[in-house]
Amino acid sequence: MNPTTRSLSLAVRGAANYLRKRPLCVSFEITYNCNARCKHCHLGGSAPEERAAPEELGRISRELRPVVAQISGGEPLLRKDVEEVVRAIRRPGKAPFIVLTTNGSLLTVEKYGRLREAGVDEISLSLDYPDERHDEFRGIPGLFQKIRTLALGLKDVRNSGITLSCVIQRDNFRELPRLAELAREWGLRMNFSSYTLLRTRKKEYMISAEEIGELREVLEKIREFKKRHDTVFTSDYVLRRIPEYFTNGAVEGCRAGERFFVVNPDGTISPCGLIIRKYGSRKEMLRDFLKTNECALCYTSIRANTEKPARYAIADGLRSIRS
Repeated sequence: MNPTTRSLSLAVRGAANYLRKRPLCVSFEITYNCNARCKHCHLGGSAPEERAAPEELGRISRELRPVVAQISGGEPLLRKDVEEVVRAIRRPGKAPFIVLTTNGSLLTVEKYGRLREAGVDEISLSLDYPDERHDEFRGIPGLFQKIRTLALGLKDVRNSGITLSCVIQRDNFRELPRLAELAREWGLRMNFSSYTLLRTRKKEYMISAEEIGELREVLEKIREFKKRHDTVFTSDYVLRRIPEYFTNGAVEGCRAGERFFVVNPDGTISPCGLIIRKYGSRKEMLRDFLKTNECALCYTSIRANTEKPARYAIADGLRSIRS
């Protein structure tokens, strides 16, 4: 694959979708089943579900034409055909940029290699603490050491494509600088998202008004870290807005259904992973949801990164592609 051709395809698709109000990111949540019991998430366990075939998901991707296709869940690696899903969505040398999000418990070096060969551009590994507290938070014993072993095992792989992703909440926000440093030590990049009440309604994970000043100081340390090390992906624009979100419990102007949305396991469409619907097409979703959407109760990474101003989106996108 010619990297220049691929970068040009992504840039052109990004500019066109931005101007035409088409999706920048579509998350293919290929299963709602999950082997974790994350304290901040409503998913977990196993249940029967209808699943679209890889070929159908590939057709949907070609129809929606996102810049980024995220393969998520639940835990996407629970699907035995996940590599076929990737191949169906992949378009060699062209958009979309494919990101697979996983808790990492089922990921091995061998599985990593097969996913990359199938067409995954980036693997996003969840990591919320710089030690074994992560195991308890995610409900999987030994998970931190597994992620550490995997990361160190791939440290010498040029452009490994692995990003660590942390959900910021009250119990871990003071650990963000250490997490950023840990990612640098492991030769990986770091991305930050924000906890939302929409999943579990657990208010204890929201950062209190009394702690907002400290949160700002921590995020300023992250911004200073970014100046020294090119290993934190999160935009400065997003980092500056995170305290606003926790202060107000909301960020107005959600553009779910336009800038980003979700394809459900059965191939129907939802505005986001927190508002599950069964729309048969994007046109139907735009008609029935977008015009009346007043939800403001999250500032997750997928929302934040697709709603940031064009100058940040372009700069961050190019940096991501070249990393």
